[in-house]
Amino acid sequence: MGWFDIHAHLTHARMRDDLDQVFARARDAGVSRIISNGLYPADNEAVLALAEREPLVRPALGFYPVDAVLADMQAASEAQSVAPSAAELGKLRRAEVSTAEEGIASVEANLDRAFAVGEIGLDGHWVPEAFWPEQERVFRRLVTLAMEADKAVIIHTRKREARALEILLDLGATRVAWHCFGGKVKLARRVAEAGHYLSIPANARRSQSFTRMLETLPREQLLLETDCPYLGPVPGERNEPANVSGTAVYAAELWGLDLVAVESQLASNFERLFGEPP
Repeated sequence: MGWFDIHAHLTHARMRDDLDQVFARARDAGVSRIISNGLYPADNEAVLALAEREPLVRPALGFYPVDAVLADMQAASEAQSVAPSAAELGKLRRAEVSTAEEGIASVEANLDRAFAVGEIGLDGHWVPEAFWPEQERVFRRLVTLAMEADKAVIIHTRKREARALEILLDLGATRVAWHCFGGKVKLARRVAEAGHYLSIPANARRSQSFTRMLETLPREQLLLETDCPYLGPVPGERNEPANVSGTAVYAAELWGLDLVAVESQLASNFERLFGEPP
């Protein structure tokens, strides 16, 4: 067994320069599996390349919910209609913008090489409501592809958690991990009752919501993540996969168990979802 990180961005610019040291620290902390999540076509290719050369890494191929409609948002912004301004769009993403079909094709063409599909989902924070139907269409298509390929999905939601759950239940998706769940704990319980998993990030000690989730959700439905380089245990510091061990220690304190029991529980959860032990 070992610890694991089901949601990392190892191809992020803040992670690239010292990945060998990042992996060494992860191994020293007992981490044996890191799922690196892609966000757009070029990032998916980078994730696949990294997984080929680093045994710790498993590739998850995705299309970030903002990217799923970013081309449409950009076009509407240029036409001065319902999208955010060009300046606001510039804060969201780099110069590269992929169409919805390009993003879907990036995942579909590489499903045989993917460990999971993600991150995918719905985002109502950055995306205006006018673009929600198209965002949902892309989401449904990607979930369907994952189900047809018998792959787990890793979900990003922001301000649209309830709707994402509705769609997943409608599609009959069961192999689902919700990354960094931002909705109310009551809705998180519904997610767990549906048989889905929720991953707890490394900032759990300083988050009332994630602490409450660790305390009250079924332990059989919980996983670990970092979302590195974001959401570190110390505000402002870069996060990295080694920090999942600190979340596991915190879970042991809250559950009144030793680390061996926590490791056994979480490893079992990982294997049930992804089909292999961490």
